[in-house]
Amino acid sequence: MKTSSAAANPDLEASSPAQSKRQAILSAAADVFAEEGFAGASIDAIASRAGVSRQTVYNQLGDKDNLFKVVVAEITDRSTSGFFRVLDNFPVAPEDLDKELTEFSAQLLRKAVCDPNGRWLRKLVETEGARFPELFQTWKEYGPGRKYPAIAARLAQLAHAGYLDIDDPALAARQYMALLATDLRIDLQVGRLTPDSEIDRMAADGTSTFLRAFRRRS
Repeated sequence: MKTSSAAANPDLEASSPAQSKRQAILSAAADVFAEEGFAGASIDAIASRAGVSRQTVYNQLGDKDNLFKVVVAEITDRSTSGFFRVLDNFPVAPEDLDKELTEFSAQLLRKAVCDPNGRWLRKLVETEGARFPELFQTWKEYGPGRKYPAIAARLAQLAHAGYLDIDDPALAARQYMALLATDLRIDLQVGRLTPDSEIDRMAADGTSTFLRAFRRRS
């Protein structure tokens, strides 16, 4: 499984020497898992990249299985946090629905779907999901399981305010996200970084299609 090193770094702040060492291990583990996959990764390689001993890795985070789970949990949390920061900009009372929802869609793609953490997780789901079904059930609950209901709630607000005509906000949220990301899937699968111009086009096309289906008619 190949992806950029930056895509895997949790980049978390440390509050003590022990915490700093722990985060160095997590960052190194994320890089190694991204480059080698779970099967190819080794504790020795992770320890070497983190600049610590093999025993320190075990003392801090346990064996490879547990380390892998902690890394996924940390990056899932970072990805979800980034999503909710973007969601704060959702246009719940737009003056120009087309323009403002398209701008939000572009932000969502750029900062939440295409961000390094999100890319890393999607690649990992594809390659390791069958090996760790319980792990990725947790990922679904705390990743998409939190994001889609939040989008659904914002779309329901637009419907309540008279902008949209939606019977099932949860379904509409899934369809909205699918429309935005449909052209991204190939890029995500092969690890290609999508240019900003293409992201803007995808946001415009997906939003336009969504509004043609759900805009409330006068």
